[in-house]
Amino acid sequence: MKDIKNISRSRAQESSAAIERLYITMRHLFNRGFYKPMGVSGETLREALLALRPEIYGSIAEEKVELNGLLYVIERLPVGIEQCRYINLTSDEGYSSSHFTAIVPPKRKRNCYRIDDEQMNIEITRGRSDIYDILTHLTFIFIESHKIKDRVLIDEEGRLTRDWEKLEQVVLHNKKLSLVEREKAISHVSNILGRTFAEVKAIYNDFGTTESPERFLHIVYWLGKLAIEEVVDNNKRTITFSPILRERLGHHIYGEIWANHIKEVLVKNQLIERPIHIISANMHSVMNSVFAEPVLGKKYKDAADFQIFEDLSSSNNKELRKKVEDFALQQGMISLPDTSGTNIDVQIFDTAKIELSKTAFATANLGDKKPVLIVMDYAFGEQAYETIDELLKPYKTEKGKIFMNVESVSIMGKAGILEGGKGDIMIPTAHVNEGTADNYFFENELTAAMLSGNDIPVFEGPMITVLGTSLQNRDLLKFFHESTWQAIGLEMEGAYYQKAIQSASRIRKSINPNVKVRYAYYASDNPLETGSTLASGGLGTTGVKPTYLITIKIIEQIFNVKK
Repeated sequence: MKDIKNISRSRAQESSAAIERLYITMRHLFNRGFYKPMGVSGETLREALLALRPEIYGSIAEEKVELNGLLYVIERLPVGIEQCRYINLTSDEGYSSSHFTAIVPPKRKRNCYRIDDEQMNIEITRGRSDIYDILTHLTFIFIESHKIKDRVLIDEEGRLTRDWEKLEQVVLHNKKLSLVEREKAISHVSNILGRTFAEVKAIYNDFGTTESPERFLHIVYWLGKLAIEEVVDNNKRTITFSPILRERLGHHIYGEIWANHIKEVLVKNQLIERPIHIISANMHSVMNSVFAEPVLGKKYKDAADFQIFEDLSSSNNKELRKKVEDFALQQGMISLPDTSGTNIDVQIFDTAKIELSKTAFATANLGDKKPVLIVMDYAFGEQAYETIDELLKPYKTEKGKIFMNVESVSIMGKAGILEGGKGDIMIPTAHVNEGTADNYFFENELTAAMLSGNDIPVFEGPMITVLGTSLQNRDLLKFFHESTWQAIGLEMEGAYYQKAIQSASRIRKSINPNVKVRYAYYASDNPLETGSTLASGGLGTTGVKPTYLITIKIIEQIFNVKK
C-alpha cells in the first residue's frame, strides 16, 4: 500500500473543508434552535472561519481589528446590533403590524426589529442563504469584539486600560464632538484596535450617519463592552432561531405568495397567455433602456454614450428618474412593489402598449403576439431557486391549470471576477455549485463576441455559484481559476436559477423545453486582488456602462432588433 503519511493538504483543500464545516455547523445550530457564538457551541464556527480567513474579512486571524471588513459587515446588519446580547432570527411573524419600527440595513433588504435594549429580531424571508450570510457576519464581529476585549482588559477582575476609560466617557456623554475631541477619541481608539491613527481617521466617517456622526466610536465601545461582560460576568451573547422560522424554512412559502401575485396580475391584465420573457435585473436598467430615449433623448442628443444612464443612476437625480418612470407607467408598465416578504420587487411590461418607434429599439420585430416582460429584482442565493421554481409553475385556477408561454429567462447581475477588474463583463458557459458535485452546462444566448468592442474587457467561461461571497479566500479562488475548472468568476445565484429552469423545462414540462437562457454579469470586485474585494467599497459609476450594455443586448434579442 502506498505511504500516505506525508501527503499534506493544500490551502485550497483546507479552505474547502472549512466551508463545508461552516455550513454543516450552521445547519446543525439552526436545527438545535439556539447557540452561544463565543461559547462552546459556537467554537466550530469560529475555528472554521479563522481557518478559512476569507478575503472579505481581511485581518480576521491577526491581533489587530479588521476595519474594512467591519464596515462591510456593519452595513449589512441592523443599526444597533452591536448593543444587543440576544439576537433572534425569525420568520415574518407579524412585527410589521406592531408598534416596532422596522430597521433595514443600508446594504441588505431585510426587516429587523429592536425589541428592547438587549434584543434584536432579524426577519428571514429569503431562505437559507440569508441565515448563512447573517451567521458568518455575526461570527466575524464577535471575533473582532474579543480582540477589543483582549487589548483593554487588564485582568480577570475587570480592570481596564486608560484608553478604554476615555472611550467610555466619550460614548456615554453621547454628544457631537468638535474636531479636537474627535481626534483625541480616535487616538484612544487606534490603541484599542491595534491600528494607526491615520487608518482609523481614514475610515471613521464611513461608519457615521446623519443622526450619529460618531457611530464608529459607539460600535467599538459596545462590541468591546459585551465581550468584556462575557468574560468578567460570564454573560454570553446568544443567537436563537424562532420555532416558526424552523418550521417554515425550505417550504417556498414566500416564493409561492410572490409568484402567485405576479400570475394574478398577468391574468387580470389578460397577459398570461402571451409570450413571456423573465429578466432578473435591477429595477431601473430595463425601464431606462426602453423609456429614457423618448423622455430625455432631446436633452442628451449631443451627450456621450451612456451619459443619460449615468445621470439617471445618480442619487441626486430623483426628478429625472421620476419622469422616466411616469412615462413608463403611461406606456403600460405595471409596478409591483413586494408585499410577500421576498424583498423582490417586480415590473411587468406589456410591449403592445409601448411606442417602440420612439425608443432606441425602433427596428424591433415583435410578431403578432406581442411579448410580455417580467423584470424581477435580484434574488439572494438559494432564494433564486425558490422564486423561479414557483414562477415557472402553471397557474392554478378554478377552471384548471394555465401553463405560461415562457420563451426566455435572462439573468443580469453582479459577480466577483477572477481575471480582470471592477466593471468588466463575464459571460458564463456553465454554473458550478461550490461544495457539491452539481454543475449546470447550458447554451447561453449571449456570447463574449456580442459584448466585445465597447472598451470593456469581456471574459467567457464557467462560473462558480458560491455558498456565500463572504466565505471565499484567495487560495480557494485561485484553485477554481487556475485548475481545469478555469472559472472566470463567482456569484451566488446562477446554479439555483438554472436548476429551477432545467427542472421546469426538462422534467416537469411546465414550460417550453427549448426555453432560451441568457446569463451575463459585471464585476463588482476582484477578490484575488488586494484592495479590490467587496470590502474595499462600491463600484460608483463604473458599473453603469456594463449594466446597460448587457441590458440592451438582452432587450435587442427579445425584441428581434434588426441591425
